[in-house]
Amino acid sequence: MKLYHMAGARSLASYISLNEAGLKFEAVRVSHKNHKTADGQDFNAINTKGYVPALRLDSGELLTENVAVLQYIADLNPASKLAPAAGTLERYRLMEWLSYINSEVHKNFGPLFNPEASEDVKKYALDNLKKRVDWLEKALGAKTFLMGEQFTVADAYLFVVLGWSSHLGIDLAQWPALKRHHERIAARPHVIAAFKAEGIK
Repeated sequence: MKLYHMAGARSLASYISLNEAGLKFEAVRVSHKNHKTADGQDFNAINTKGYVPALRLDSGELLTENVAVLQYIADLNPASKLAPAAGTLERYRLMEWLSYINSEVHKNFGPLFNPEASEDVKKYALDNLKKRVDWLEKALGAKTFLMGEQFTVADAYLFVVLGWSSHLGIDLAQWPALKRHHERIAARPHVIAAFKAEGIK
């Protein structure tokens, strides 16, 4: 398998999950600036959507979209318990978390990084983001991870997304449970390894 990734981007969740699952893969770095791979290929020709993650399967097929890629990774090694078994209510709960992180949290960060977005658009996105994160804080509560005591791909995704807060001057301390969750995940050996591989401090 090949994982096409950009340092610090949403694809970091896939990188972490591949590590956590103990799977062998080739990491192919894509430049934020010109969308070229390390060996000079045009990433937009590899994934016409133009964004990461993209996972080249051993069959040659390309799988995209974080929610799909993360579950695929988890299912490659069920023993890693990165996702509950398919068809169970717990699996749908995982999909519920992944969907919320993807559509309600992740997407509200987008305008905040966009230099072309107006201040009104950024204010709207930030206000909406805070409402969504307020809900997350209450939903997480005293749990160790989103699904309880088991780390899953949803935790990896939330960790990456909330990690962007520091680049935008958003202090996670206003959400103590989420801050503890973030620190707990940051200390995991496979997360540290992914950060090191991507050159992130």
